[in-house]
Amino acid sequence: MTGRMLDTLRHRYPAVLALLTQLLAVLIVWAVLQVSMVVFHYRFSLMAAACLQGVLAATLGQCFGLHRWWLFINLLFVPALVAFNGYAIPAWIYPVGFFTVLLLNWNSLTERVPLYLTGRETRLKLSELLADLPPGFTFVDLGSGLAGTLCHLARDYPQSRFTGVETAPMSFVLSWLRCLPRRNCRIRYRSLWKENLEGYEVVYCFLSPAPMPALWEKARAEMRPGSRLISNTFEIPGVPPSQVIELNDWRQSRILVWQR
Repeated sequence: MTGRMLDTLRHRYPAVLALLTQLLAVLIVWAVLQVSMVVFHYRFSLMAAACLQGVLAATLGQCFGLHRWWLFINLLFVPALVAFNGYAIPAWIYPVGFFTVLLLNWNSLTERVPLYLTGRETRLKLSELLADLPPGFTFVDLGSGLAGTLCHLARDYPQSRFTGVETAPMSFVLSWLRCLPRRNCRIRYRSLWKENLEGYEVVYCFLSPAPMPALWEKARAEMRPGSRLISNTFEIPGVPPSQVIELNDWRQSRILVWQR
């Protein structure tokens, strides 16, 4: 695999690179098992082989430059399959589970953004940050997930207007239904890159490191002077925020604010 191909997979098709990492780890573990049986006359248990494969897949993924969330997926994928194989689980559960996860995390394939859920402490702090804005301000959540943040803020600020954009199919449907009872909150099935940011006083995102440089360029081109770009945890490389709030939660989350 050439450096250019690896770079393309890492930045544009990380799920494909993760799958290739899994397959490579399987081949290496198979070779180790053969040597172990022929040379040392030792046979690994199925779970031991699965755990070895998981550790190897996670290590390879790290070496190939996959983002941190893939480490846990690579580490646990095969061991989880082996663990659940011992239970009398109907065969249809596996494809249903796979497609459910896929529909919830579609953005990790197309936009390199997995499903992250904003924690309670972050929502409370966000609400405090918005208190100095005039009534009727406009707020957009880029990649709104299950709309927990939007619903919380829409309840706290009933005179303001809240919009979420989401392209993961199941996340969109669930969040759209969740926001139906709230007149000041709506969800659009739209890529964040197609949403014009000019009409918003506040732009919030909880994405991943990958799209942040491009998002900054979009914000600079579209956001009005005086508006705010707020990122949960992820920085914009080379652009220091005007305000950083440490939350000290289990994820070591931070709220980063850039004032336009």
